Amino acid sequence: MLALQDIWDSLVDDCTKGIPAGTALPLRDIGGQGWHLLAGDTPLPAAVLRQSAIEHNVDWMRRFTGLTGMLLCPHGKTSMSPQLFDRQLEAGAWGMTAATVSHLHVYRRFGVQRILLANQLVDPAGIRFVLSELTRDPDFDFYCLVDSVATVDMLRDAAAKSGCPRPIQLLVEIGQAGGRTGARSVEQAIEIARAVHAAAPHLALRGVEGFEGVLEAAEPAETLARIEKMLGDMAAVAVGCDAEGLFADGPVIVSAGGSQYYDLPPLLARRLGMARETILVLRSGCYITHDSSWFSEYAKAIAQRMPAVGELGEGLRPAIEVWAYVQSLPERGLAIVTMGKRDASFDVHLPTPLKWHRDGMAAPAALAGHQVLKLNDQHAYVALSDDSPLAVGDRICFGIAHPCTTFDRWPVMMVVDDDYRVIDAIRTFF
Repeated sequence: MLALQDIWDSLVDDCTKGIPAGTALPLRDIGGQGWHLLAGDTPLPAAVLRQSAIEHNVDWMRRFTGLTGMLLCPHGKTSMSPQLFDRQLEAGAWGMTAATVSHLHVYRRFGVQRILLANQLVDPAGIRFVLSELTRDPDFDFYCLVDSVATVDMLRDAAAKSGCPRPIQLLVEIGQAGGRTGARSVEQAIEIARAVHAAAPHLALRGVEGFEGVLEAAEPAETLARIEKMLGDMAAVAVGCDAEGLFADGPVIVSAGGSQYYDLPPLLARRLGMARETILVLRSGCYITHDSSWFSEYAKAIAQRMPAVGELGEGLRPAIEVWAYVQSLPERGLAIVTMGKRDASFDVHLPTPLKWHRDGMAAPAALAGHQVLKLNDQHAYVALSDDSPLAVGDRICFGIAHPCTTFDRWPVMMVVDDDYRVIDAIRTFF
């Protein structure tokens, strides 16, 4: 378990977004206040997490990785919440993935012991931090990516100068022309691997990595072809490095898979065929909350490509909802709502109106035929259906796309049960 005491003891007051006036209490006590989201106890807008969906999604991914034989190293950038990291690790996650040096600071502050930095480590202060942690804590298991000999040289020199007793463990990153980071050819990747091997004992080559999420094309068939090529290159590099004896001791780590195409990396297992132990590591992070539009479409495609997913029963559930008030009905067919860019993600899709509630209703009702047209910082423009029931003061529940860019708008997010009673809260560290 992670060291969460300081989070639970941290003070939450009414200067925190979404917290009621007059509040000043430890985070751990929020669930005991008897607040109800739909009773006017908390200010809106409010982004909340549905406890039942979180629990379902964590269990679903545990069963999915069991089905595919992969290990899960969730990308923590989704939530940047150590409380959610703890749930993921307790459910059997192999470790946690990070994207930046600042993420590393947070992960280590709360006790994450195995971290895969899915990025190149080139920041001198970050390199010093990693080397100091490797020196200080013999149980700290750290990995990062490398895609150039120049970076290999930088890491080797810093490690040698530090006197760190353990090597920095590296995975060669495989990319494609026009993509993001990563070696652009199998030959280039193996050249980098040779440089890592030659930098022992300061560096150790532990595996191969790729990220398919940046390879999307206009047509789905072209996207799958690009991903297929990347996976083929990864396998070729792994086999080539193994043949030359470039990998350090321990299992060879082969890692791919974000939150969009996590059914495809298991195909690598058929191509590797190496005698030594190999582990496949999946880095999906958004599964823990899923969403109401973007990732939901990818999930449908995964179910079509991988019928065995049907054995797992109901798929991932949206766990994030953003609630807001109807503030104004200034003209026919238009509502202005108290939610905007400061409250919900809009980088992929605009929020989706899902349901509505009015004082006196037993439960929220579905809201069909409504659409968010645009967002300002604190307002949403919602097109109404011809038979819209909405009135000023009603509450609307919005689903979101891209959980990462909703989480980062909320330093504290309340957790609710299925009746919208507030039962817990999490902190985020963006």
